[in-house]
Amino acid sequence: MDQAAYEKGMALRRKVMGDAHVAKRAASPDRFTKQQNELVTELAWGTIWSRPGLPLKVRSLVTLGMLTALNRPDEIKGHIAGALNNGATPDEIIEVFVHAAGYCGFPASNGAVRLAVEVFKEHGLLKG
Repeated sequence: MDQAAYEKGMALRRKVMGDAHVAKRAASPDRFTKQQNELVTELAWGTIWSRPGLPLKVRSLVTLGMLTALNRPDEIKGHIAGALNNGATPDEIIEVFVHAAGYCGFPASNGAVRLAVEVFKEHGLLKG
């Protein structure tokens, strides 16, 4: 493992996803999940997310679009919170999902909007 990339990735992962999310992922009881978590931290966060070419807000919005296309609800919810942490507004996040309807279909878009509403409520951004 590239320790410098891992540490850089961990710092960025905490900034974007929050300490609770990172702690939950790090609490893996088995060596396979632990290994996967280390790879994600080192490579995705320490190498890819750390590149200077895009601001974090843009990276978050692009990531949400791709996760919607891939229909990965388990990842979408965490990245919605990350997008909010990176300065994206609820309206911008929803617009990504509305836009995705044209390319990914309404089932993917609908599911992503439902997850966004859950996260917005959890963050006190939406009443009801």
